[in-house]
Amino acid sequence: MIAKLYGVLDSILDNGAIINVGGVGYFIFASSRTLMELGAIGDTVAVHIDTHVREDHIHLFGFVIEDERAWFQLLQTVQGVGAKAALAILSALSTDEVSGSIVAQDKASLCRAEGVGPKLADRILNELKDKAPKLLGSLTQSSQPLQSSTDPMFTDAVSAMINLGYSRLDAHKTVTNVRKKGADDETLDQIISASLKELSS
Repeated sequence: MIAKLYGVLDSILDNGAIINVGGVGYFIFASSRTLMELGAIGDTVAVHIDTHVREDHIHLFGFVIEDERAWFQLLQTVQGVGAKAALAILSALSTDEVSGSIVAQDKASLCRAEGVGPKLADRILNELKDKAPKLLGSLTQSSQPLQSSTDPMFTDAVSAMINLGYSRLDAHKTVTNVRKKGADDETLDQIISASLKELSS
């Protein structure tokens, strides 16, 4: 099984790229984010590979960073999410945004991906809400994940921010940061005020 390719970037296509490794051109499927990060034609590149072997084909899926490959694999554990949908999600959202969407249960963000509707987004959020934190904890390249909270003050502050027009993901991320930096006895108004200040800075 091919796990990594190291060679010269030969060409970039709509849905992937060709990498010349010792005179052999390997086609890799890739997200639009990976294609933008690969570099220029003629550059020496290294990509992590997820190999899919079927009776009628062998497909290589390439990723510049390891955590994108990990998310690609995890997303496909959800019923109804194949390689195409997983790449679409990773094209629309960064890995940090995917993890943030799952923690914040932000269906709208996932629906930005081509081919992902509300029902599939709900399934992804429900099935990965417990798996995502474990994955994030094992990836050295990932930033610190958002923290889920059962604190009523936290929940009320997030709801207030959403009512003010902010997305669930932005509200969840901002209130998480404010709560981490603030005092335990902060009032709801203080949390909301600090959150608004952080978003406007």
